[in-house]
Amino acid sequence: MPPYKNRPLLARFNFAWAGLRHALRSERSLQTEVCIGAIVVVALVFIRPEPIWWALVLAASFSVIAAELFNTALEHLADHLHPDEHPQIGLLKDCAAAAVLMTVCGAISVGVALIVHLLGRGS
Repeated sequence: MPPYKNRPLLARFNFAWAGLRHALRSERSLQTEVCIGAIVVVALVFIRPEPIWWALVLAASFSVIAAELFNTALEHLADHLHPDEHPQIGLLKDCAAAAVLMTVCGAISVGVALIVHLLGRGS
């Protein structure tokens, strides 16, 4: 059995936390996304939308971060298994980056919908 399987919950949480810390230290895109996420949370505190908007915005924001973490993991694995440039590996990385782009587009659409809602509420 692999050494990480079926460990106690706290140990698995520590593995996840170590991965997040590593990615935050090494991935510029993730650093940017986390900073934008923090700004979004501060904005939510000031505009005080209904709880459903908090849930939608936070779910979209965390989805972007999760997609970026998957992208990072996939890129590191691909680079480890095939360190030389290869067209198929490049395509795999491009598809993973596109997945992040799609989650960012989804998060932006939630933000636009919130802004439209807030502007309509003021009328």
